[in-house]
Amino acid sequence: MGSEELADNIFRIAQTNAKLKRDNVDNEYTANSVHFEVGKEVRNSIKRLGGTMPEDLPTPKKSLKELEKENKILKNRD
Repeated sequence: MGSEELADNIFRIAQTNAKLKRDNVDNEYTANSVHFEVGKEVRNSIKRLGGTMPEDLPTPKKSLKELEKENKILKNRD
């Protein structure tokens, strides 16, 4: 995950958390709705500002699972 995608995710998480607290959300159904709506707004903002949509950002050449496997192999050599 690059810095742009990380920043988008942190912003979405922070805004969702603030709205859940502000609206005193106390049930799973409403919390899921808030998460969905905030995510939709963040995506709309990215699009409106001409940013790169998350699905269009570059993906790593190796998956996290592959990297973990390589790391485990390297640690076992020591």
